[in-house]
Amino acid sequence: MSAQENKNDPLVLFMPSGKRGRFPVGTPVLDAARSLGVYVESVCGGRATCGRCQVSVQEGNFAKHKIVSSLDHISLKGPKEERYESIRGLPDGRRLSCSSQILGDLVIDVPQDTVINAQVVRKAATDRVIERNAAIQLCYVEVDEPDMHKPLGDLDRLKVMLEKDWGWKDLLIAPHLIPQIQGILRKGNWGVTAAIHRDMDSSRPFIVGLWPGLKNEAYGVACDIGSTTIAMHLVSLLSGRIVASSGTSNPQICFGEDLMSRVSYVMMNPDGREAMTKAVREAINVLIGKVCAEGRSGSPRYSRHGLRRQSDYAPPVPQESTRLNSARRHLRWPSPARCSIGRMRSISTSIAAPVSICCPASPDMSAPMPPVRRWRKVRTVRTG
Repeated sequence: MSAQENKNDPLVLFMPSGKRGRFPVGTPVLDAARSLGVYVESVCGGRATCGRCQVSVQEGNFAKHKIVSSLDHISLKGPKEERYESIRGLPDGRRLSCSSQILGDLVIDVPQDTVINAQVVRKAATDRVIERNAAIQLCYVEVDEPDMHKPLGDLDRLKVMLEKDWGWKDLLIAPHLIPQIQGILRKGNWGVTAAIHRDMDSSRPFIVGLWPGLKNEAYGVACDIGSTTIAMHLVSLLSGRIVASSGTSNPQICFGEDLMSRVSYVMMNPDGREAMTKAVREAINVLIGKVCAEGRSGSPRYSRHGLRRQSDYAPPVPQESTRLNSARRHLRWPSPARCSIGRMRSISTSIAAPVSICCPASPDMSAPMPPVRRWRKVRTVRTG
């Protein structure tokens, strides 16, 4: 703190640099940043036309820094800032530092996406010989075509071949794949590649992906979330080769430089936990896009596992086609092929249905299922 600073002036903290200082009320945020040596870009000379000087105010009680930051401690948007927002738009929570004045204690975050000369975080991976034990396995099978004399659905025949050729038993399937199975099988001329997920020997195998024909490559993401940086690597699940790497600073640093500071922030600001979670999730999503673009592997598809709320149900044909959106065109005669003829176990929330809807009379998972009604068309003959 310099001798010119007044202890009664508002205290301003800039993140992620951690530089702070006291400034008189009415000082533009951009001027405060420059006086502390915080790099905030501005190419228009403070005319609020370039939009490069965007900042955001973090709200809450930062006990470590003895700062209570609030949006009330920064000036309202002026005519220049409103004009820029109406023409080019501003993300939620962003302000132009050249048009914003300090009115009280503030914690200011300088977003890295607005900085052209931002620090580049590079965390290269070191290739080592590691025994691969991937949770995902790709399995190619050729499924038998529907047969009137063998009353099995497409999914049932797929499971039979996966057990016969690869030894997978008691398979589960991702609910989003159920309405796609029949189309994928026919597109691949009954030859498909299934992605089987099993992360532990004691867990049930799960079909999380299905493609027509032979697919001989799959990718996974290895992510290291550190206190200051996040590193991500795109890895081939078959060869173990590192395809691409990227990194960025951990956006949670604006809530505290270290772990204990962030814990303290959440204790003082219970609503801050959601903001911290959102910040790191957004950073991870951006990194996934970067490594996929660099590796040219396309955007991966993810499935959620481990949800405890599940249901068993055996719907008749009309209900199956409606609830699961399965293709009805494959039900036509002479070889009507259902998706499955047996009971399917799936995550109830994934089909937007609570457990009680699938089995109204048996909310208990251990209770027996009600019998499936099979409707037959009766031909009537008029006599006399």
